[in-house]
Parts: sequence; structure tokens; C-alpha cells
Amino acid sequence: MEPGGTVDDARYRIGLATARNLDPEGPERLEAALKEVAPDLYRHIVESAFGDILSRPGLDPKTREIATVSALTAIGHARPQLRFHLNAALNVGCTRAELAEVLMQMSVYAGIPAALNALYLAKEVFAERDAKGLS
Repeated sequence: MEPGGTVDDARYRIGLATARNLDPEGPERLEAALKEVAPDLYRHIVESAFGDILSRPGLDPKTREIATVSALTAIGHARPQLRFHLNAALNVGCTRAELAEVLMQMSVYAGIPAALNALYLAKEVFAERDAKGLS
């Protein structure tokens, strides 16, 4: 923490760096989406989810993203968050084949409809990345 900074400032900086590692434009998109309705929620998400949890050293970013994609698939109703984390997983080294395998496995634990919805979303994400020239 910098002199004169607060714990929350440090959490915010760590969270912002972690979020940008997953998706360089993600924090700005989230902030813009929440600015008019709940600007404090943006900072809370950056500090708690990204600063406190996703930045922890216990798992590498690829493993964390596989776990997150699995959980969001199982939830079945978190499409925007799943879109973000499918992209993030690819950004930190997951392959499309690995993600497809994870989503197929979710058919056993989360059900076929949840797995299909996630696979359809993955197909969209892959097409968007192809259009942008991303792997």
C-alpha cells in the first residue's frame, strides 16, 4: 500500500490489475454498465471478487477460470458473467477445446439444458473473437 493510501485503495488497485489481466477492457465496461444505477457496486466487485478472491495465489488464473466457468454454467442464469469469464478463460490460456470439454462435463452435474446454454454462448464468444482476430 502506498503512503497515505487505504486498505480499500490497495484492494481496488489489486482487483483492477487482476480484472484487467482477465479482460483488459472488462473493468471499464462493468463501470459503464453500473455507473448510473449502482456505482458503488462496481468498486465492491473490483475490490472483493477480483482484489480479495481472484488475485489469491492458491490457484493459477487458468484453474480459477475453469472453476468460475463451471460454476456460472451450473447456476444457469448468469449469461453476462459467463460471457466475461469464457473470454477471460481464453485470455489466460484455456483453449476452446478445454472450455468445450468443461461445458460438456457440466451436462452431468448441472444438467443438459445448462450445458447447452453455456455451449451456445461459448459458440457466440468464439465467433466474436474470430471476428476480432483473437484466439
